[in-house]
Amino acid sequence: MLIRRELPTDAAAVRAVTAAAFAGAPYSAPPVEPDGAPGEATLVGLLRADECWIPELAFVAGAGDDVVGHVVCTRARVGDDPALVLGPLSVHPDHQARGVGSALVHTVLGAADALGEPLVVLVGDPAYYSRFGFAPAPELGVEPDDPALARFFQARPLTAYEPSLRGRFAAPAPFAALEAMAADARA
Repeated sequence: MLIRRELPTDAAAVRAVTAAAFAGAPYSAPPVEPDGAPGEATLVGLLRADECWIPELAFVAGAGDDVVGHVVCTRARVGDDPALVLGPLSVHPDHQARGVGSALVHTVLGAADALGEPLVVLVGDPAYYSRFGFAPAPELGVEPDDPALARFFQARPLTAYEPSLRGRFAAPAPFAALEAMAADARA
């Protein structure tokens, strides 16, 4: 397995991996496009097209010539301060439970730290993400933008973190755009 930065030519493979990774998962976002792919596959494309996208923080895991995993951190805010949001993290089902996800998370956190970013926030399984130093975000004074997700709302301080970085989390606009697309699809 090789971890490398995502290239523009990887977009279709990343979409396929993300769709496969979230297909049938009880926590996946509902499909919003005609192909029926889980919303996370759409979200990656929306993020990539938005100003929140940071190319230095988008990585793929490759096995031979195949993309088998993907992770991205995009620009978010905590109060008035910059922060990052991690996700989606996707590993093709044929390659799960082999360390691909862990390698991707370690890579993106190391890259974010090297860029001088202070904090990474995510919504995910605490049992999984605690191994990477994520803890309940409210313990750091970071409040979720959606209280319904509070149990899964986590943060990971990086080297540039200052305890004064506190406030309400604001996700990048594509997250709200996906929610609006899902509402329209249900209507």
